[in-house]
Amino acid sequence: MRMTAELSLYPLSENYEAIVLSFIDRLLEQQPVSAVTNSMSTQVTGESAAVFSAIQAALEASYATFGKQVLVAKFIPEHFVDIEPAG
Repeated sequence: MRMTAELSLYPLSENYEAIVLSFIDRLLEQQPVSAVTNSMSTQVTGESAAVFSAIQAALEASYATFGKQVLVAKFIPEHFVDIEPAG
């Protein structure tokens, strides 16, 4: 099933912008997902398994590199943003 996840990452650090950008870059690495980003969130679209896998990999890497963060996520099944896959 295709889905969209809307993500907002809140690093518990003063260097929040670099951490968020790193998270987004990692989110799109080697994953068959698409994303669109605005000032409030990132929307990730793809098959549900790919979306969940991308989020898990990006979040675990971000925690390991940057420490504590809060991720707020909304999952919308059978919904997708009108964007093409990166790469």
